[in-house]
Amino acid sequence: MIYKDFQGLKLSQLGFGTMRLPLREDKSIDAEQAAAMTSEAIAKGVNYFDTAWPYHGGKSELVIGEILKQYPRESFYLADKFPGHQIAPSYDVKGVFERQLKKCGVEYFDFYLLHNVYENSIAVYEDERWNILPYLLEQKKNGRIRHLGFSTHAGVPALEAFLEKHANEMEFCQIELNYLDWTLQQAKEKCELLNRYGIPIWVMEPVRGGKLANLPAAAQKKLHALRPEASDASWALRWVQEIPGVTMILSGMSNMAQMQDNLATFDHPEPLSAEEQALLLEIAKPCRRAGSRKAASAAARARRSVRRKSTSPAVCRSWRSASRSSRAGLRSAVSARRSNRKLLNYL
Repeated sequence: MIYKDFQGLKLSQLGFGTMRLPLREDKSIDAEQAAAMTSEAIAKGVNYFDTAWPYHGGKSELVIGEILKQYPRESFYLADKFPGHQIAPSYDVKGVFERQLKKCGVEYFDFYLLHNVYENSIAVYEDERWNILPYLLEQKKNGRIRHLGFSTHAGVPALEAFLEKHANEMEFCQIELNYLDWTLQQAKEKCELLNRYGIPIWVMEPVRGGKLANLPAAAQKKLHALRPEASDASWALRWVQEIPGVTMILSGMSNMAQMQDNLATFDHPEPLSAEEQALLLEIAKPCRRAGSRKAASAAARARRSVRRKSTSPAVCRSWRSASRSSRAGLRSAVSARRSNRKLLNYL
């Protein structure tokens, strides 16, 4: 296993993300298979596990917490997140945090994140009414959070504005990073910004939700000519390993085959050559052009849609209960969620 140093901790560079755990036919989590995958991961050196309040409808924390009870607490690192990115009339940071500790069956989190700090959630995280950041900093002081950071899908300007205020409080940042989003979602500029601030990079979506693990036949032919035995996913993961500042790479594995393939990729370094890195960026070009056109179209439709009242019961309840001053923020958040969902469906 490849390990990275983080403030004296020896972290496996591959982390087990629990957003896409194996499912049964009824769509419930297959806890038995998830436990077997966890066992395989730990046996091969993985020691970092990532969950969040909304994953699997709130069940991810329960399942991974129950599985990890089988292992000594000091043998693994567990990360969770506060869901300030979700649209809600109010936010109870203490209630959520205490519930998360109970669901995961632990007394502290090794890593804790503000979930998706972006243009429409920064105001929530900074709102004095909700006391989110002060409370979490207090839990860190008390040892119930060992390391505090944030994940983000923000654009570069919003990310930089947040760092200007809070870089001294944030120890790491989790971003979407892969060879498609290197330019499509300005991942290159985000990495450069985080490196300037000296903030270690945690990677999510290194294979773009599985899309870079199943490339078109023409692209596969080019890659197999250089590395016949390498999987599509291993190419994407090795590309991310090369990025300066990257400490942790999270993969949301859904079956044992994916787990074993990723474990083989992280068994030892096999750096990509300059030619191989360039080839991946060339393969990504058609996807980026299509994605940019579709994103622009989706964004235009989303802007038009805010003129129409949403029929979603959850959004309507939030809209009615929100103060007049916060309605503009809700409108923007609904628009952004629709636009993001459409973009992901296109790519």
